[in-house]
Amino acid sequence: MSEQAAQARSNEPTPADIFFQMATGHWVSKAIYVAAQLGLADLLADGPKSVGELAAGAGADAPTLHRLMRALAGVGIFKQEADARFQLTPLAELLRTGPGSLRGMALHLGESASWMAWDGLLESVRTGESAFRAVHGVEVFPYYAAHPESDEPFNEAMVAASGVVAEAVTGAYDFTPFGKIVDVGGGHGGLLTAILRAAPDARGVIFDQPQVAAGARASVEAAGLASRCETAGGDFFESVPEGGDAYVLKWIVHDWDDERALRILRNCRRAMREGGRLLLVEGVVPEGNEPAMAKMMDLQMLVMTGGRERTAREFRALLAEAGFEMTRVVATNSPVSIVEAVRAGERS
Repeated sequence: MSEQAAQARSNEPTPADIFFQMATGHWVSKAIYVAAQLGLADLLADGPKSVGELAAGAGADAPTLHRLMRALAGVGIFKQEADARFQLTPLAELLRTGPGSLRGMALHLGESASWMAWDGLLESVRTGESAFRAVHGVEVFPYYAAHPESDEPFNEAMVAASGVVAEAVTGAYDFTPFGKIVDVGGGHGGLLTAILRAAPDARGVIFDQPQVAAGARASVEAAGLASRCETAGGDFFESVPEGGDAYVLKWIVHDWDDERALRILRNCRRAMREGGRLLLVEGVVPEGNEPAMAKMMDLQMLVMTGGRERTAREFRALLAEAGFEMTRVVATNSPVSIVEAVRAGERS
């Protein structure tokens, strides 16, 4: 073996190296959270800065901030120059505020309510119940309603993630055959407004809790779609708007266990027109040992809501129990897929 080959081999990570990197992943996550809280990426938007300049802008202790920046530079977030100044990297760019930002996601994943819930993972695995409820004494969405310091980063994270997903979904699926599209749990309408732009002859309904639906109206008007899109408030466990040709549910079914998911799906089945389509925008867990975000997101759903991500086989079984037949799974250029279904017996 040549000296160069031996050196290259010696630099390969050992199983212990990889294990340690995985086991300390929560250190990196919390360091990213602190960088997001301090707004460090925004401070570097106009070029490299010294730690002293960053500390003055962020209200931090300069020597300690240097330790944080050095650690994050070691994992590719920020880069230290030869003159000791720090600059942005492609990963650090994602922490800047503005379109395409993942700063909200970093804040959501690192804030205390979410962080504390993961301390209950062991109990969740033992019981199958939500760790969030066990730790905080209440389910996650009522908790957020009462704690804006947790709700705001969650909403910011969902808006940012929805923007990425909306582009991927409209690029992968043809919505033009539908006359009326109902977005169940549609939030402030990021996905449905993108769909209506891609299907200019369609009309839409954003359906969510009354206070959320009220807020969606401003988004619809800002998108110039007020004449084609209405908003409606209600409880999808009780009913959903009737007469849709397509019912879109993005990241809704994964929030719930099978019993509550079935209630939502059956309400959609009752409400839709003959020949309508159900479109679940969800992560689909692949079979086998390949890495997939959906596998780790499944644990996040267990911890936070008691819900779950599902395999294609599990989706097929769940949909069949709700009176649907799964027709196909459409992959997108994102971590989510579109699980398409029709009412049982209506497949053409």
